[in-house]
Amino acid sequence: MLHTVDGDGKIVTATDHWLQKLGYRRDEVIGRPTTDFFSEADRQRYAGGRLRELLQQGDFNNEERQVVTRDGRVLDLVVSAIAHRDINGNVDRMLIASKDVTERLRAERKLRSALAENASLRKELERERDYLREEVNVAMNFGRIVGTSSALRKMLKQVEAVAETPASVLLLGESGVGKELVAHAIHTQSSRADGPLVKVNCASIPKELFESEFFGHVKGAFTGAHRDRVGRFQLADGGTIFLDEIGEIPLELQGKLLRVLQESEFERVGDDVTRTVDVRVIAATNRNLEQLIVGGEFREDLFYRLSVFPVEVPPLRERGEDVVQLAQHFLERACQDFGRPILTLTRTQADKLRDYDWPGNIRELKNVIERAVILSSGNVLRLDLSMPNIASAEVRDAQAVSSRPGGILTEKEMRDFQKKNTVMALEESQWRVSGPNGAAELLGVKPTTLADRIRAFGIRKPAK
Repeated sequence: MLHTVDGDGKIVTATDHWLQKLGYRRDEVIGRPTTDFFSEADRQRYAGGRLRELLQQGDFNNEERQVVTRDGRVLDLVVSAIAHRDINGNVDRMLIASKDVTERLRAERKLRSALAENASLRKELERERDYLREEVNVAMNFGRIVGTSSALRKMLKQVEAVAETPASVLLLGESGVGKELVAHAIHTQSSRADGPLVKVNCASIPKELFESEFFGHVKGAFTGAHRDRVGRFQLADGGTIFLDEIGEIPLELQGKLLRVLQESEFERVGDDVTRTVDVRVIAATNRNLEQLIVGGEFREDLFYRLSVFPVEVPPLRERGEDVVQLAQHFLERACQDFGRPILTLTRTQADKLRDYDWPGNIRELKNVIERAVILSSGNVLRLDLSMPNIASAEVRDAQAVSSRPGGILTEKEMRDFQKKNTVMALEESQWRVSGPNGAAELLGVKPTTLADRIRAFGIRKPAK
């Protein structure tokens, strides 16, 4: 695009291409100031004699200008000029060459916007990945698997065997047995330990959001999708995804999950771009998936894909002495978290914990200990305050005796029962007779009465 201006900046000549680009006839532009065709911003920039100053400076190269066409479109130009000077050295003519770069700049702006959006999404991805990793660590309580029972050792051997392989793992077990902690152990012992561990609780996701939660969506894919969103599978790329409560996934979405497991490919909701991921899958359920298959609620091919290596997580009632070790572990953690001095777990309380069936498993045990720490006011853990559903040892003994015909106790049985009850109170209070939370207070008698009873029963504090 070529045109010539005089020393005052008025157009002297213009090529057909220049006229065609701006949409004017020749007689409409000759003699007019070149600034008449500038954008408002450029017109302001060269107002007040600044255009003449520019012309007198002479030649220039590759400067940016904006002009407005007859129909109001703004064109971005790159402009160079060669000046002609009169005998006095003043510019009297200037040949100006312009190149239309509107589309190029538009593409560059679009690319910069896309790159900025990608950078923003990448930062968001990293933040969400860090958040989810922190969420998993908090859920695991930065925990470790506590216990030495044979049932636990058997399971840990399976974990050790499968951890270094890329095989999918299906964790089976009752609610509250610690399947999340086992998944964490498999991840940390694998070659993906430096990658993310992303947890998805399938039972907490609304049916209509499953696909978006798993695979993400693009802006405008559905009502409420105001921006692009990264799915959990993409967040877990290079690491492990833990699908908790896998039996809750709707049947119509199980095929899409099967595809990403088989082919490592997926598309975001509302997008036609196929993405690939490298993810190791650990699934968990407390439901019988084989029964769900028979009932038509779970795909058989998905079941076999997930259960390459099934691991049974034993319930707490099968772990023997692990109950006491776990209780002590939770007690120390709870006292630390709640800012309490370490409370004492007595031998009688340990017996109670072992005798209980723990239908809620480790989760129930943890809750019981934390409640007891909150409710205890002395130095001894008041387990009785947090376990109202568990009959105390003395009540169980009385019920066992009174279950005989007539329910009558002999004098000896009454004496033995009272002695045992007194010892339990002393153990509970760490052998303090009087004072707050002392044995006398627990029994509801005067300290002098309790002292007489201790002498009469010949009760002695055991040596440490």
